[in-house]
Amino acid sequence: MTANRRRRHTMLRRAAGWLALAYLAALALIAFWPTPVDRGLHGSISSVVLWLRAHGVPAWLDYQSIEFSANIALFVPVGLLVVLLAGTRRYWIGTLIGTLIGTLISCTIELGQLVFLPERFATVNDVIANSLGALLGTLIAAVVLRVALGPAHPPAAVAQTT
Repeated sequence: MTANRRRRHTMLRRAAGWLALAYLAALALIAFWPTPVDRGLHGSISSVVLWLRAHGVPAWLDYQSIEFSANIALFVPVGLLVVLLAGTRRYWIGTLIGTLIGTLISCTIELGQLVFLPERFATVNDVIANSLGALLGTLIAAVVLRVALGPAHPPAAVAQTT
């Protein structure tokens, strides 16, 4: 690893560490809030969906698909940050670990909601969406690492023949 690449990797991992702490705090607040975080918005979101349908948006776009998509988006940072923090040389290991950690965090959240928060709803769909989000995050991390750090091996000088 070149000195420039090593320096960028260190800076990226340090930033990812701080972002991970802030993200985990926000995730804990969202996940373990005593009531559903979208409780006051359900009617507004439903009204927007009805308006969109009246203007040609397909019927598959409903409250459940929006909630499923939001759960995916909520867990993209898990996969992204796990891979950035791990800095693995073999990407498939980072993908596996990031997705596994996202799934375990999701299962822990859903179990906590089931046991300790009677007004929250623990569902398998949330675990599936969260796991997909973590997987998507690992794939985004591959692109981020490639762009931020450059190629793993700089191209060799091409021999000139005369």
